[in-house]
Amino acid sequence: MEITQVKSKTIIRSSHILKPSYHMNYGKKRIETAIYNKFPFSTLGEVCTSVFTGGIFKRVFVDDSKFGDPYISAQHMMNTNPLDVAKIISKKYTPKQDEMSLKENQILVSCAGTIGNVRLISKDLEGIIGSQDIIRVNPNNSKIPYGYLYAYLASKTAYNYMQSYIYGSVVPRIEPKTLSKLPIPLLSQQKQSQIHQFIVEGSKFRQEANELMNIAQMKFNDLFEAKHCNIISFKQNSKNLKMFQHRLDASYNIYKQELDAIIRESGIPYKNLGEHINKIFIPNRGKRVYVKEGLQYLSTSDLSSFNPTGIDKYLSLKMAGVDTLRVKKNWVLIARSGQEILGSTYLIGEQLNNIGVNEHALRVLVNENIAPYIYAFLSSRFGRKYLRAGIFGSAILTINEDYVKTLLLPELDDENKELITDLVIKSSILFDQAIIKENQAIELIEKEIDLWQVS
Repeated sequence: MEITQVKSKTIIRSSHILKPSYHMNYGKKRIETAIYNKFPFSTLGEVCTSVFTGGIFKRVFVDDSKFGDPYISAQHMMNTNPLDVAKIISKKYTPKQDEMSLKENQILVSCAGTIGNVRLISKDLEGIIGSQDIIRVNPNNSKIPYGYLYAYLASKTAYNYMQSYIYGSVVPRIEPKTLSKLPIPLLSQQKQSQIHQFIVEGSKFRQEANELMNIAQMKFNDLFEAKHCNIISFKQNSKNLKMFQHRLDASYNIYKQELDAIIRESGIPYKNLGEHINKIFIPNRGKRVYVKEGLQYLSTSDLSSFNPTGIDKYLSLKMAGVDTLRVKKNWVLIARSGQEILGSTYLIGEQLNNIGVNEHALRVLVNENIAPYIYAFLSSRFGRKYLRAGIFGSAILTINEDYVKTLLLPELDDENKELITDLVIKSSILFDQAIIKENQAIELIEKEIDLWQVS
């Protein structure tokens, strides 16, 4: 049982809320202590030009980008590159497009379902249409630097404080008007500038990393994505069915064969991916024991985040099979179960080396010199379609390791192989640098708030 004392002034200032979860909130206690000790604070509404959500409307999606704009949900806004998972929303049937579109240096806060995720919009994401479940925060840079404000909102203290604003039981929510009351610590101008600079540099690194990765993936998309063999039926003999799990589903026997044929008929040499794989496996699936300190643990959804190291979840080092969950640098991971995430591919960089990842990520171990090239192919739009052609199951869709081995890997000429490998390596390094800069900024804020916890 946890017990705390709350001053009557705090209850009055907090709209007379008496919920224990509100007053015992980790972030709220830290901020309230600092306010009580007379450290300088403002509110989010006071340091911003506006805090709002987009309007609610019927969404009409289209297939052709000529008739629409990229659209992201609150879930997808945290992806490393949201454009990879964006749907296309109709220009004709989307009202208030200027209000709904995202702007450079705007800060996003998820406000429905999962509350308090934060994203800074960089130049390459400007113009995307955001869902109504995203609060837009437009900083007033004459009052506070946008990078500093973002770093604070992305901190553990602010995240936990935002949880105290949640209402609703079926779908948890927070409102822009309520979020505008969030206390903002006013560190010295020097500290604000230093933190802001870290975020600006990190955002630049992330944008450059996305650009390099897009170039590498487009090499495969340009070669294969637009091509179709128009196979509407495919004759499969019983011997081949027996060789591969007796599969009778058309999605595999037609769609997979079409994608195979595109590669075979391209005139580019190819090999079975299985020839490059040293080991492919699923880790321990036992009971998870969570602790405050231990092995940092990510889900496959967490891996899609632009900063997975910020996930605050740990497994006991005494847990059976815990070491099988660790991933290593240059491992290729494939999301093997789920819905939208199924078939997503990840390359483990330096910042995620030796971290824990759940059993829904298939581990694909290849020689480190070929890993970036394989990752670029599998993470391309064509590669993801290729992986998803092997889906089986109804309630829980799945891709298994035997299927991955059957994929055909195009063997481009040495010059293109070297170029793609170089692009992916540089992109991975830039992603790591972006994470380091962002973590430095957030750590500076948390340490300053620590100093404000005087007795």
